[in-house]
Amino acid sequence: MLLPPLEGHEDWVQSVGFSPDGKCIVSGSADKTIRLWDARSGEMLQPPLEYTQDIQCVAFSPDGKHIVSGSYDNTIQLWDAKTGNMLQSPLVGHEGWVESVAFSPDGKHIISASNDRTI
Repeated sequence: MLLPPLEGHEDWVQSVGFSPDGKCIVSGSADKTIRLWDARSGEMLQPPLEYTQDIQCVAFSPDGKHIVSGSYDNTIQLWDAKTGNMLQSPLVGHEGWVESVAFSPDGKHIISASNDRTI
């Protein structure tokens, strides 16, 4: 089944990903939001997750329960995929914006890459 374009972001979409079960899509945008979409219908599943800076990258955890995002404010944020709640304070350490994020296969670790040339 072919879906029309998913619309809702107000600026560039910088990153997208599928949930492990393929039922959801996550997108991160320069409009400072993360959006969750139903992969079959294209409908938004909840209000946008809002942040303080542009979202550069997003990824689902292997169990689909969490979303990690990287931002232009040099932080990494962990979200509950079902409720949209932030799970803790932003993770800091990079001196430049976060370009890429990923979970380890067991979901216990997050890796990130930054334009500060560090992982």
